[in-house]
Amino acid sequence: MAKVYYTQDTNTELAKSLNIVVIGYGSQGHAHAQNLKDSGCEVRVALHPTSKSIAKAEADGLTVLSVEEATKWADVIMFCTPDVPMRGIYSDAVAPNLKPGTTLLFAHGFNVHYGFIQAPENVDIAMIAPKGPGHRLRAEYVRGAGMPALVAVQQDGTRQAKERALAYAWGIGCAQAGILETTFKEETETDLFGEQAVLCGGISELIKAGFETLVEAGYQPEAAYFECLHETKLIVDLLYEGGLSYMRYSISDTAEWGDYVAGRQVIGAESRAAMKGLLSDIQDGSFAKKWIEESENGAPTMKARRAEERAHQIETVGKELRGMMPFLAVKEVPSGS
Repeated sequence: MAKVYYTQDTNTELAKSLNIVVIGYGSQGHAHAQNLKDSGCEVRVALHPTSKSIAKAEADGLTVLSVEEATKWADVIMFCTPDVPMRGIYSDAVAPNLKPGTTLLFAHGFNVHYGFIQAPENVDIAMIAPKGPGHRLRAEYVRGAGMPALVAVQQDGTRQAKERALAYAWGIGCAQAGILETTFKEETETDLFGEQAVLCGGISELIKAGFETLVEAGYQPEAAYFECLHETKLIVDLLYEGGLSYMRYSISDTAEWGDYVAGRQVIGAESRAAMKGLLSDIQDGSFAKKWIEESENGAPTMKARRAEERAHQIETVGKELRGMMPFLAVKEVPSGS
């Protein structure tokens, strides 16, 4: 059973005594910085001088510095940037200005685990990874609850790395919900596998395959959309609230029986073998290498697939049907994205 830390396990005064920098002000960064500020921590946001987020961060009452300036000032630096540009930010702006005794924190272990970021022995490398998107991290903090997080220490240059990481986690509101101990390896590999095999790749293909099967059999695309995509929210909400058993308890007996007799036919030996192949590529670094190469070459394959997927019939049908649902806060992909 994983070790779990709570508020009583954290040094709140330490959190308030440290100079903390959050690099980035996007999905995660804005929540980290605002929560730290509201917890009474000394926090700065580090952004490139041309960043469009500067005005937003300043409007939220935060002080913005360049990454170089912030690094010189900081005791703790949290990277809240996408995986691919992160190593360039580190090598170009952080590393030349890094003080001995600084704690480098990461919200995801990708760059450290695969060796794209390597720091001198006299600094800490640790992780605080909230288990949810930034807007929810902020919302849970504001309502006085909190979000679970993961903590890991890769390098303990100060002999205070875990204490500092846990103090930071308290500052962003995670200690109240619980902070589970893990490793950079475990967090990175399970996170990538979950995204690819289940949460993004797996679910997307399962939904499309079900939709296409019904449409090819002559059923209306609208009916296929409702049954294979729209109703996933009901099931996911039940899973989120009570796990598989609660979901099965909550649905009809017919649906539960269908789950038992059909699930293993769809996700059979071939699918499980494919999952093991995905995990192997993640574990040996093949996926990370291919993704970095794809991104640094301008992401031509990803852009082509993105365009192909957005043109799929399930997207055009879904857009029309969502327009008939006044109870939805309909979302659209911004033009040019």
